[in-house]
Amino acid sequence: MVISPVHYIAVPLLAAFLMPLLAKIHRELTRIVPGLVILYLGYVSVVLMNQVMAHGTIVEVIAGWNAPWGINLVYSPFTGFLASMMTAMAFVIWLYSYRFKKVDSQPALKYFILFMMLVTGTIGIVLTGDIFNFFVFLEITAISSYSLTAFYRDRDGAEAAFKYLLIGSFASAFILIAILLLYTQVGTLNMAQIAVRMHDVPTHMKITILILFLVGLGIEAEMFPLNGWAPDAYSQAPSPVGVTFAALVVKAGVYGLIRIIFTLFDVHGAYEYLIVMGAITLVMAELAAIRQKSLKRMLAYSSIGQMGVVMIAFGIGTNEAVFGAIFLMFNHAVIKGLLFMSGSYLVYNTPNKEIQYLSGYGMKMPLISLFFSLGALAIVGLPPFAGFWSKLYILIAAADNQMIGLIALILGVSIVEIVYYFRVVGRLYFGKPSKGSIMQKPTYGGVIAMSLLAIVILVVGFYPDVITPYIHNAADALLDKAQYIHSVLPNADLSQIQNLK
Repeated sequence: MVISPVHYIAVPLLAAFLMPLLAKIHRELTRIVPGLVILYLGYVSVVLMNQVMAHGTIVEVIAGWNAPWGINLVYSPFTGFLASMMTAMAFVIWLYSYRFKKVDSQPALKYFILFMMLVTGTIGIVLTGDIFNFFVFLEITAISSYSLTAFYRDRDGAEAAFKYLLIGSFASAFILIAILLLYTQVGTLNMAQIAVRMHDVPTHMKITILILFLVGLGIEAEMFPLNGWAPDAYSQAPSPVGVTFAALVVKAGVYGLIRIIFTLFDVHGAYEYLIVMGAITLVMAELAAIRQKSLKRMLAYSSIGQMGVVMIAFGIGTNEAVFGAIFLMFNHAVIKGLLFMSGSYLVYNTPNKEIQYLSGYGMKMPLISLFFSLGALAIVGLPPFAGFWSKLYILIAAADNQMIGLIALILGVSIVEIVYYFRVVGRLYFGKPSKGSIMQKPTYGGVIAMSLLAIVILVVGFYPDVITPYIHNAADALLDKAQYIHSVLPNADLSQIQNLK
């Protein structure tokens, strides 16, 4: 059997549609099959990443129609790295989700159908080379996310899902209008050919279309002030879904934002826009996080702040900065995944998921408290944990570009981050134990999932070279617009292509 990037989309999509039939055969299959599907996607990732490292970008032609006429999937070192990261995190989330909460077969069936759809949508966003199919996969992701947010059907979950749906609908409308306007100007939906023809589009129209994309994708990427949905969605959705948002959904949104700016458009000021909006997002999110009483809302705002740093790094635009940004995307997925997983067990039975009730949990739930503390130390960037390296590379890139104010901002906000994370860790280990607390014993799948993430944090922290070659190749691929176009359209005229910084 030939291994193809299309398997990332076809296999989980087929599994989602077959799930009701599998439930009729044996209800436990609804839980087992998603894990098997994601394991297969992991095998696909290993095979394709080896091919990409050896032979370069893979362009999958669908239905025999070559680009720009047909739909194609582009598996480059950049998109392949993100797809592989998402696949690995999807497997860990599946382990954590397995028996996370005792539910009957019907809710479990609905949950795993939606989970498979969300995996399909997020990886499809990353791999597609067609701007309209990008929108289609974005809608698959969005609909799955709305449904999973309201999965428990309580009032707070329904309210959070409605807010997410309302804001997400605006995002979809802006992106669809941008695609329509773009098509009227360039006459194609293929991303590579759009990049080739972009120099013919009038500047005012470029800016109009780009603003529409930035607003629509800024919502998905948690950019301020478009991230109002995120704290409620993270805090009210089932705990595995919060991990899914941080590890998959937001990463797909950031990818879309970066692909639009780095590959499709050649507008002066776009990189500076990323820096400014990233800085505002970072400051506002961290100041909000330190005021939170709910642990999940604190983690949600912290996640938004990390995405602000990612935008700043991409905005700097140098190879080292982009390397740091992709490294931080990887670290954020792993570390924030561990924080949401462990934090969810810590506040499982506490009123309103508030931090004040966690006093003394370090003795009552030592393993879960240890996982959370490890995640907290890593996310603030302390050595020798994984988060240290990505933050260091971003600071070095800013220093190389003499952005002293930006360095001061990142370091200053990092102090705020340290304060609120250490406040929780201090309460866990040094707070006076509260009486009558009901501990929630983690499932075996949950312990395995958190252990895997903890091991990755430590291994990448002590031996970053196990992953940095892949990230270097990913950064090179993103920055080389001409190579992306040549891979998709070998005969394209690249004389007008601009790589703006």
